Amino acid sequence: MTEIRKEEKIRSAVRQAYGGIARRFVEEPAPGPTDGTVEAGCCGSAEPAAQSSCCGTSGSGAEGGVPASCCGPEVTSPAAARYYSDAELDGLPESVTDISLGCGNPLAISELQAGEVVLDLGSGGGIDCFLAARQVGPEGKVIGLDMTPDMIKLARRNAKKVGATNVDFRYGEMEEIPLPDQSVDAVISNCVINLSPDKDAVFGEVFRVLRPGGRMNVSDIVVDGDLPQPIRDSLNAWAGCVAGALDESDYLSKIKAAGFEDVQVLSRDYSEIGDVSGWEDVQVLVAGPDGKVAEGEDAQALLSEAGLSPQDLAHKVASVKVRARKPD
Repeated sequence: MTEIRKEEKIRSAVRQAYGGIARRFVEEPAPGPTDGTVEAGCCGSAEPAAQSSCCGTSGSGAEGGVPASCCGPEVTSPAAARYYSDAELDGLPESVTDISLGCGNPLAISELQAGEVVLDLGSGGGIDCFLAARQVGPEGKVIGLDMTPDMIKLARRNAKKVGATNVDFRYGEMEEIPLPDQSVDAVISNCVINLSPDKDAVFGEVFRVLRPGGRMNVSDIVVDGDLPQPIRDSLNAWAGCVAGALDESDYLSKIKAAGFEDVQVLSRDYSEIGDVSGWEDVQVLVAGPDGKVAEGEDAQALLSEAGLSPQDLAHKVASVKVRARKPD
């Protein structure tokens, strides 16, 4: 398989997976657990019908079952509550907070100013765009970029709900950002760059669209060392934020190679898991082409083939907050 063909297959798998999530949220919303809790995975939180994280959902077979976390504690609903404060979530509808699929809060490190133009790569349902819009104010602007048409549709619907008139959601790929050179002040992203099969292109494009002195502030998934080939080869693993994750040093090197300076890792959060006796019933990487759990990708089989235990995987995967600046 040529490299170009491989990249096309990866993008298609990711697009179909997250499109399936958006469609189910809009068309078939399912009630949450009766106790009001959901569990968060290492690169995403639960949404109404299934979890789209790098860890997975319960393999009991019931659609819309309670998500099972391999690397995160239970959190109270909404899903976004793991990473965002009550004040940030205040006034946002469930169609925003319950489809928060990130691994952090890039706004916590962005220091946005009134009047700035902000670009969010992989904007999903729009949560980071709406929070950024509050910070830049009516004189500023936020552009949400996503390569999934159904996510764009959902985000635009959410923008009408929250009355966000300074947010513009656009269809496009982060490897070819459809914006002019030096047109934005800050770029944010939440657990999305790891999904790209061409991260050099992404960081190069971010550098291009930033104005001199502009900032990139991202939350993302990295790994400690390399991942075994069985995981790298799984398209579901790409959609689930694991297979595409780079070693942290490689990730930072690509940012520097694009021309950025002052590259800093501001936080690094590894996963913690306790009792794993039920792992035979847990699915890894739930996002299949239709947004549902793919057949044959259960945790025991994939991890066993990769020579990893659940603890090994948790200790290899980290959520990081990274800041970088384009020279003046």
